Amino acid sequence: MLNIENIKRTAKAQWNGNLKEGKGALTTPSGILTNTNYSFKTRFTGEETGTNPEELLAAAHAGCFTMAVSAALTQSGLTDIVLNTEATVSMEGLSIKSVHLAISATVEGITAAEFEAITKEAEQTCLISKVLNIPISSEANFIAKP
Repeated sequence: MLNIENIKRTAKAQWNGNLKEGKGALTTPSGILTNTNYSFKTRFTGEETGTNPEELLAAAHAGCFTMAVSAALTQSGLTDIVLNTEATVSMEGLSIKSVHLAISATVEGITAAEFEAITKEAEQTCLISKVLNIPISSEANFIAKP
C-alpha cells in the first residue's frame, strides 16, 4: 500500500471587478490550469469560454471515483481495466444538490454484479465523496470482455 502522508494541494484564484462583469483566473502548480478564465458568465450563462467551480468539482469527483474503482479492481487482482466516468453536478439556485457518477467499464475476470458492488462502495468512499455533504449516486455500465 502507498504511504501517503501530509499531502497538500494548492490552487490560486485571482479576481478583478464586480461579480457579473468581473473576470478571474485560476492557476495550479501543475500547470494544468494556468490563468484559466472563470467568471459569472462561465459559471452561470455559458456566454464565454472558461471554467467554473462546479465543472472543476465534477472533474475532481470523476477522477477520484474512477481511481477508487480502479484501486478496488486492482486489489482483486484484475489488470485489464478500461474505465470511463462522467460526473454530473446538479445545482438549484446557489446550492449544489447532488452529484451523479456514470461509469462504463470493460474488465476481464469479473461479473457485472461484482463490478456494480465495487462502484457502489467507491461512490461512498472516494475522497471527494467523503467531503461532500450532498446526495451522491452512481450507475455502472459493464461491458463483458470476451
